[in-house]
Amino acid sequence: MTGAARTIIEGAYVATVDAAGSEYAEGHVVVEGSDIVAVGPGPAPEWAADVGGPGHPAVTRIDGRGHLLTPGLVNTHHHLYQWLTRGLAQDAILFDWLTALYPTWSKIDAEVVGAGALGGMAVAVRSGCSTMADHHYVFPRDSGDILGSIVHAAQQLGVRLSVTRGSMDLGASKGGLPPDFAVETTDAILVASDDAVRRFHDPSREAMTRIALAPCSPFSVTADLLRESATLARSLRVRLHTHGSETLEEEAFCLATFGKTPTQYLDDLGWLGDDVWMAHCVHLDDHAIARFAETGTGVAHCPSSNARLAAGIAPVPQLVAAGVPVGLGVDGSASNESGQLGAEIRMAVLMNRLRAGADGMSGRTGLYLATMGGARVLGRSAEIGSIEVGKLADLALWRVDGVEHAGIADPVAALTLGAQPPLARLLVNGETVVRDGELTRVREADVAREVSLASATLRAR
Repeated sequence: MTGAARTIIEGAYVATVDAAGSEYAEGHVVVEGSDIVAVGPGPAPEWAADVGGPGHPAVTRIDGRGHLLTPGLVNTHHHLYQWLTRGLAQDAILFDWLTALYPTWSKIDAEVVGAGALGGMAVAVRSGCSTMADHHYVFPRDSGDILGSIVHAAQQLGVRLSVTRGSMDLGASKGGLPPDFAVETTDAILVASDDAVRRFHDPSREAMTRIALAPCSPFSVTADLLRESATLARSLRVRLHTHGSETLEEEAFCLATFGKTPTQYLDDLGWLGDDVWMAHCVHLDDHAIARFAETGTGVAHCPSSNARLAAGIAPVPQLVAAGVPVGLGVDGSASNESGQLGAEIRMAVLMNRLRAGADGMSGRTGLYLATMGGARVLGRSAEIGSIEVGKLADLALWRVDGVEHAGIADPVAALTLGAQPPLARLLVNGETVVRDGELTRVREADVAREVSLASATLRAR
C-alpha cells in the first residue's frame, strides 16, 4: 500500500512561531499527509526523499529559497455576509453604521450569503489565511440554510472554518439597537443553535468545520439569551463568542441599562472563561484585563475595522503581557473593505505602537497574534498555529526576494512591516489551496462574477 503523499519544503527562512521562537535561516519542513513530520535547519533528512516501490509515498519538493515560511494565518473574527455591502456608510461610527446597514442585511438569504462567503474567504485565503472564524448573526425569516451555505463555501476553497450560530433577540422596541425585523425569538435561537452544532460541528483533531454559539452583543441580545446560550454551549462542548467593549457608545449603553461595564455585565452572566472569545475589546480597564487573564478569555483584535469605525486602539500590549489569548481578525468586510488578514499583521503592529510606543509591539509579536495567538483564541493551539512536528500542516510560503522586499535584512520584517509579500503557496491540512498567488480549487473570475451578481441582487431587494 502506498504511503501518504509527502511534501518537502527546503531553503526557506522558517519562522516556526513555536514556544521558543525557533527560526531557521535556510530550513526545511516535511509534511506527510496532513501532518508535519520534520522541521529544522538545513536540507531535509535523507529519508524524506525516499520514493518508489510499495509503501513509499509520492514526494513533492518545493524550492523555498528566497521565501519566508510561516504557519498559516488564523482569522479569529469575520462577518462574511458583509462582503456584499462594502463601501457603504463610509464615514460612520459603529452604531450609525449598523443602523444604516441593518435594512439591507435583513434581505439576505442562503444564496447571496454563500456567494459573499466565497468571495470573502477567497480574499482572506489569498492573504495567507488557512483558518477562518465567521460570526454570522442575521437570520431573516425564510432565508434558507445560511450556515450550510457558509460551510459549503469553505469546503469549496479547502479552508478551515469556525462558524458561529450567532443571534439577536433584543429589537428596538425592547431597548436594543437592531430593528425588530432583524431579530429572532430566544426560543427559536436556542433550537437553531442546538441544530447547528449537531449538523456541522466536528470535534476531531483534523476538523475542517467547527461551530460556536455567538449572541451578537450586549446591545442586541437579552440577558436570558446570553445565559441560556452559555449553558447550551457548555452542554454541547462548543465555544462561545460575542462582541465586547468595542466602542464608548457600547460602554455608555451598558452603564445606563445595566449599571455595569460590558465586561462586568458579561462576567455576571457566565461569559468569561477559557471557552469564550470576544471581538474588539477596545475599551477595557485594568480590572477587565485582569478578569480576562484570570479566566483565560480570548480576544479577537481587529485593528483595521476599529480604525475604519473610529472605535479606538485596543490595549493589546497590556493584554499580551497579562497572558490573555489574543488573535487577529478582519471583522466585517463592510468595515474592512480589504478583507486581507495578512495586512492586519502590519496594521496591528503600527497601531499598537501609536498607543504604547515604538517598542509596544514587535513584528514577531504581530506574527504570533496572527498564528499561534489565533489558534489559542479558537481553542486549537494543540493542532495549528505553529510549525512543529505533530501539528497539522497549515503552512504559508511567502516570496520575499521580489522588488518589494529585496534587501530587507529580516525576512519576518518583510511580512510584518513591509508590503504584503506574494503568497507562493498555502497548504491547509497538507493540501495546496493557493499556488503562485492563485486559488487552486475555484476560478477567481467565477467567484468575482458571483459576488457582483449577489451584491446587485441584494441592493435590488
